[in-house]
Amino acid sequence: MATLKKYNLAGKEIGQVTVDDSLINAEANSQMIKDYIVALRANARQWSASTKTRAEVSHTTKKPHPQKGQGRARQGSLVAPQYRGGGRVFGPRPKFDQHVRINKKERKAAIRYLLAEKIKENRVWLIDDTAMEAPKTQTIARFLKGFDLTGRILFLGEGAYTEVETEGKTQRVSVASHKHQNFMKSTRNLPKTNFTLASNVNGYDVMIARDIVLTEAALHELNQWLS
Repeated sequence: MATLKKYNLAGKEIGQVTVDDSLINAEANSQMIKDYIVALRANARQWSASTKTRAEVSHTTKKPHPQKGQGRARQGSLVAPQYRGGGRVFGPRPKFDQHVRINKKERKAAIRYLLAEKIKENRVWLIDDTAMEAPKTQTIARFLKGFDLTGRILFLGEGAYTEVETEGKTQRVSVASHKHQNFMKSTRNLPKTNFTLASNVNGYDVMIARDIVLTEAALHELNQWLS
């Protein structure tokens, strides 16, 4: 069982939070982690690159020069690929849907393992809240400088939920919220920083981040989701 120190945005320690063993002792197959990351990167591609062939280029059909008498190689049209503005040979074309399906259990296992590795490496930092009266980049910059947090930083905040009763059953539904708005505005001018909700985090963001800064509520939300 691991214990993380909790700080406020001023950098002062205000308590400790115990991390559940199910999150710390996460295990995952290395090949599964690789397949998950490769699938994420593949799904991020748009597959929309397109070039025109010589049949699609709008150009004159007149011969560039006489076929005989000039000692030059015969040419039939300016849409040939050797001419500037001509068609492309074997150029990229829009492809069909290349989406790679990711198994839900494998996705959770991969994120849980990558997050556990960050905790074991002491690369996870807890803050009490993201509430700010107004955007203040200097406040976040001072917090990062106080703990010598350099490189790529991932900030995680908790989502907003409400309980809705339908057909006699109570369901927890995610709703839009502006709770983290000032905090997000305070971080977006800092290089190599990214803010997202805990429910939207993916393994690639966790993997490339050098340090992760999250709220106690976001850690609790991750623990409930990944356990």
